[in-house]
Amino acid sequence: MLPEIEKLLRTQHHDQKIVSLEKEIAEIPLEEEDIKDKLTSDAEALEEAKTNLQHVEVAIKNLELDVETRRDSIAKLKVQQFETKKNEEFRKMGLEIERYEEEIGELEDKEIELMEQAEEQKNALMAARKKYEENEVSVKEEIEDLGKLQVKLTQDLADEKATRAEQAGGVDDDLLYGYDRLFKAKGGMAVVGLVDEVCQGCHMKVTKSTIVAVKAEKQIAHCENCGRILYWWTDDSVGKDMGSY
Repeated sequence: MLPEIEKLLRTQHHDQKIVSLEKEIAEIPLEEEDIKDKLTSDAEALEEAKTNLQHVEVAIKNLELDVETRRDSIAKLKVQQFETKKNEEFRKMGLEIERYEEEIGELEDKEIELMEQAEEQKNALMAARKKYEENEVSVKEEIEDLGKLQVKLTQDLADEKATRAEQAGGVDDDLLYGYDRLFKAKGGMAVVGLVDEVCQGCHMKVTKSTIVAVKAEKQIAHCENCGRILYWWTDDSVGKDMGSY
């Protein structure tokens, strides 16, 4: 294998790892948002449970005020009954008192129903709060783990870039320039093996002259179909091709 090809294969290996690490790092904020979204529904459920309980408690309070108002009215009517000397007025006041007492009975029945609802809502609120708090701990731990992962990946990326610079340092500038363009244009596969007359990049057969040039290993040869840099693939080159550096 040409020394230049081996250097490029090493460089390509590190470039591929750099691309992979950069992708992982870029995805971390998205993963963090996904993790936080897990808590959003729980937070909404908790707020809904709080609101439902508040509505029931307000309704109970309003009923209590209505009952108190009617009791005050009854008390005033009884005083007026005591003071009046007219039978007709006394009778009318008695009917009013009875009506208020019936309304109080109905309101108290509704209050009992609402108090039962309030108890159910309190239980629902406790369950929603428990679930939220449990998931909050889990989400916090996951985000902390993501932060640690980001630190590690960032360091790995810096190490890969430093190693890549060392590997690429011994490559001719023009050759490296051409390689860089191919790497970006061909999805991270600029240097590929030639196997059974087929380019392993585009999977197209190459011409006889290209086969001879690649096999001779005297100069850099390109696939005439896709432009990738070719090397003669053998069992000995498998390790290099697989990026064991």
